[in-house]
Amino acid sequence: MSKTVELLGKEADSLLQHQCKIDKSHLHLPGPDFVDRIFADSDRSINVLRNMQTIYNHGRLADTGYISILPVDQGIEHSAGASFAPNPIYFDPENIVKLAIEGGCNAVASTLGVLGMVARKYAHKIPFILKINHNELLSYPNTHDQIMFASIDQAFEMGALAVGATIYFGSPDSDRQIQEVSEAFEYAHSLGLVTILWAYTRNSAFKSDKDYHVSADLTGQANHLASTIGADIVKQKQPENNGGYNSLEGFGKTHPKVYSELSSDHPIDLTRYQVANCYMGRAGLINSGGASGGESDMAQAVRTAVINKRAGGMGLISGRKAFQRPMKEGVEILNAIQDVYTDDSITIA
Repeated sequence: MSKTVELLGKEADSLLQHQCKIDKSHLHLPGPDFVDRIFADSDRSINVLRNMQTIYNHGRLADTGYISILPVDQGIEHSAGASFAPNPIYFDPENIVKLAIEGGCNAVASTLGVLGMVARKYAHKIPFILKINHNELLSYPNTHDQIMFASIDQAFEMGALAVGATIYFGSPDSDRQIQEVSEAFEYAHSLGLVTILWAYTRNSAFKSDKDYHVSADLTGQANHLASTIGADIVKQKQPENNGGYNSLEGFGKTHPKVYSELSSDHPIDLTRYQVANCYMGRAGLINSGGASGGESDMAQAVRTAVINKRAGGMGLISGRKAFQRPMKEGVEILNAIQDVYTDDSITIA
């Protein structure tokens, strides 16, 4: 705990002592029995339950119910040059998988090309999560639309245990994306694959006096939609504000109690509202680690993990903070994140 307190700095007391407005007794929290307790009574098949348990049983967080995932799809989403120039060894797919293994992750998430290139060597050594759609940045002018790059059959054939997809909720193309991903997730479940949704909001109107792409109310609703289409795990950016609905006249529907009784401006309350929208934790919430900021990455990663855990989340999916630096340092950041989840003194708020 002392290292965590040091890294949290002046925020330590606030983040470690806060108690949420939505009481933790309402939550379905991660634990060693999570699959039995939550999914055994669901419509998920035996093969999905087995693959889900395999993911939970891998890496440094094995048997805790928490997960740590290394995601490296940025070669498409942010371009390979922008992503890998800080550490060119990650142009090589094998080093991506090695980082996940050395870092003690539960799984590695990446593209068809990356995972397919090394599948025979590594698919039996660490759970694979194949990301099936992407937004590429080579079209001019740049567009923002998630399109399919891979199929569910390709994920199954390479030995992946899960598939991931992104939906840009709020975007002009979101209706099509919802339909495509919903159908893909249904088929993935039929083959026994776990489903993970990157449930992002995206619309230029969501950015005005604040960036409401990271508002608790809009990201919370994105999480609810993700859970609705069968996401077993929901990846979401950690919220930084609230009131996205109220920032636009005549947009959507919300309720005053969302802001007065179910949340506050405290980051753990904001994240607790995200968890509530993941069926009160039945669909696990993993927050993203965000961009690399240099020397502050360790402290920022630990802060994000503390907020996620205390809010009732299931873990972190952190990529750029880990792979845009020497592998040894990347492993240290991944391990520091994992240490938050194994520290029993960091409790649920």
